Amino acid sequence: MAGSTESVNERTRDLDLRPTEAIVAALLDEERRVPDAVAAVAGQIARAVEAVVSSLRGGGCLHSFGAGTSGRLAALDASELAPTFGLSDGSVVVHLAGDGAPDARGREAAEDDEAAGRAAAGVLRPLDVALGVSASGATPYVRGALVAAQRARVTTILVSCSPDCPLGREVDVHVAPDTGAEVLAGSTRLKAGTATKLVLNAISTTAMIRLGRTYGNLMVGLDPTNAKLQGRARRILREAAGLGEEEARELLAAASGEVPTALVMALAGVGAGRARAALADGDGSVRRALTRLPAR
Repeated sequence: MAGSTESVNERTRDLDLRPTEAIVAALLDEERRVPDAVAAVAGQIARAVEAVVSSLRGGGCLHSFGAGTSGRLAALDASELAPTFGLSDGSVVVHLAGDGAPDARGREAAEDDEAAGRAAAGVLRPLDVALGVSASGATPYVRGALVAAQRARVTTILVSCSPDCPLGREVDVHVAPDTGAEVLAGSTRLKAGTATKLVLNAISTTAMIRLGRTYGNLMVGLDPTNAKLQGRARRILREAAGLGEEEARELLAAASGEVPTALVMALAGVGAGRARAALADGDGSVRRALTRLPAR
């Protein structure tokens, strides 16, 4: 079924006859429509977040299934979660159609393999969440994975840009911003790609906030593995606890580089051991940890 992502945009039928600046203007004008389309499905995004939070909090895993641009966007989003929020390895797993193919042509063709999607979903456990990413909502690889997930009684989420796609009616949550026809018919790396990135950002970031990986709007869960992140860690401590640069550096060293531990130490006036124990008792959340310690 050819949905809105495959339809022809009446506003750009003469696109190849326009001068360069007019083509650029047309591309950007269409992109301006995307945030409103995504905002219109905020409720669906919130439902997806709740499913992800419930899974990760209960010891489950988020498995994403995708192909082409959609799959690569899912992989990009997942790759940022460990350094940004300190999410442990294995909590988010991305399955890309044709990931083992030797060339781009083979990878693109792999999206038609529904059986491969079913096989990829064979690793799912009941506590997990299966998130399929497909702009058209009709990618066979993604469909195979989500149908198999349903049979395994795993919560299923579909992120698409086709609100009326049949697969959307079969999953538990369908997040479907209606981005309409692309500037170039069927080129879903454009508006649909932008919308998919926004949706994935919203799901993963909100889930991390709900799981206590932030303190206010600060990324306290980050893993300071390089100079840039180490500098950010010190800035977080200075901002959240009112420390000076040298104090932040010393506290971070005393906490073995663990930003949440250092922040609890600073705010509660306790040592690293008590801070870690409070964090463990509070599921890693700085705010919950602080409620388990006497006020400074």
